[in-house]
Amino acid sequence: MSEWLARIGLGRRELVAWAMYDWANSAFWTTVIVAVFPPFFSEYAADGLASLEATSRYAWGTTIAVTIVAIIAPVLGTIADQRAMKKPLLGAFLIIGVTATLLMATIGRGEWRYALLLFIVANVGVASTLVFYDSLLPHIAAPDEFDRVSTAGYAIGFIGGGVLLLVNLAWILSPGTFGLSGTVDAIKLSLASVGVWWLLFSIPLFRVVREPAVRSPATARPFQLGATIRTTWNTFQELRRHRHALWMLVAFLLYNDGIQTIIRMSSIYGAEIGIDRNAQIAAFVMVQFVGVPCSFLFGAAAGRIGAKTALFVTLTVYMGITILGYFLMTAWQFFALAFLVGIVQGPSQALSRSLYARMIPKEKSSECFGFFAVFEKFAGIAGPAVFAGSITLFQSSRAAVLSVLVFFVLGAMALTRVDVAAGEAQAVSGSAL
Repeated sequence: MSEWLARIGLGRRELVAWAMYDWANSAFWTTVIVAVFPPFFSEYAADGLASLEATSRYAWGTTIAVTIVAIIAPVLGTIADQRAMKKPLLGAFLIIGVTATLLMATIGRGEWRYALLLFIVANVGVASTLVFYDSLLPHIAAPDEFDRVSTAGYAIGFIGGGVLLLVNLAWILSPGTFGLSGTVDAIKLSLASVGVWWLLFSIPLFRVVREPAVRSPATARPFQLGATIRTTWNTFQELRRHRHALWMLVAFLLYNDGIQTIIRMSSIYGAEIGIDRNAQIAAFVMVQFVGVPCSFLFGAAAGRIGAKTALFVTLTVYMGITILGYFLMTAWQFFALAFLVGIVQGPSQALSRSLYARMIPKEKSSECFGFFAVFEKFAGIAGPAVFAGSITLFQSSRAAVLSVLVFFVLGAMALTRVDVAAGEAQAVSGSAL
C-alpha cells in the first residue's frame, strides 16, 4: 500500500491525511451541489413554483452563497496566517457546513426558503474550509510535488464522492430494500449522510497535519478587524507585484466561471429539459469514477508536458462540452457530456491549484489562497447569475449554456500570459518580475 501511495504522489503520512479531506468534502459537491439536492429542490422544496422560477431561485441562492465567501475569504486567510489558525478556522467552518447539511433532512414540501437558507449556509461552510485546506499544500509538499499531490487529492476526492453517491443512488432507486418509506425519505437520508461522511473523514487531517507556524512573533498581537483588513489590502498590493501569479488568478477567474456553471447548473438544467433524475444521478456517479484515472493521468502528464499545457488541454475539452450542451436533448447525450466532464473536471481544478501554489510566497499561503478563493467564488457568481438573468429575459436556459463558451476562451487567452518559471522564481525571491 505504501509503495502504491508513493507512486501516485502520496508517499508520506501527512500527504495522505491532507488528501483525505478531498475524500471528505467531495461528497458535498457530488450529492448536494450536483446530483441530489438540485432536483430535490425543484421537485419537492419548491413545490408550487413554476419550473423556470424554481431554477431561477436556485441560481440566485448559489450566487448569494459564493458572493459571501468571496467577501470573507481574504480576511479569513489573513487571520489564519497571522495567528497560525488554519486548522481551527477550517474546523469552525466545517462544523457550520456539516450542521446545515444535516438539517437538510428536515426540509418540508414547499419550504423553498428554508431549503435555500440551508443550502447557502452549507455552501459558505464548505467553500470557506477550502481556503485553509488549499493553503496547507505549500507547507506539506515540495514545489516539485505540487502537481502530483494536488491531482492525487482530487482523484481521492472523486473516489470518496463516488462511493457515497453510489450508496445514495441505491437508497433512492430502491428505498424499500433499506427500510425507507419512499424516495423522499431516501433523498433526505442521502443529504444527511453527506454531513456524517464529511465530518468523519476530516479527522485524519486534524490528527496528522501540523499547523504551520506564524511568520513572526509580531503576529501574536490581539485580533483587530481594522488591522486585519489593512494587512489583507497590503497582501493584495504585494500580489499585484507577483504578476504571473496575478495573471493566473485572472485566467482562473474567467475559465473557472465556466467550470463552476457546468458543475452547479447541470443537474437543474437537465431536470428542466426533462432528463430523468435517476439517469442524472447515474451519470454523475460515472463522472466520479471516470475522474479518478483521469486525474492521475493528467498529474503524470503535467510532469512531462507541463501543468500549463495540460491545463490548456482541459479547457479545450470544456469548450467542446459547452457547445454540445447547447444542443442537449436526450439522456444518452447527457451521459456523453458527463463522460467528457469526468475527464477534465478534476485535472482542471487540481492543476489550477498547484500552478498557483508554485507562484506565491509560502509564508503567506493562507492570505494568497484567500484571494484564490475570492477569484474562485466570483467565478461562481457570473455563471449562475447569467442563468437566472437569461431565464428572466428569454424564458430559456439554452442561451446561458452557450454563453459559457466565452469564459473558456477568455480564460485560455489570459493563461497564455502566465510564465510559470518566472512566477516560481519570483515567489522564492520576492522580487517583481
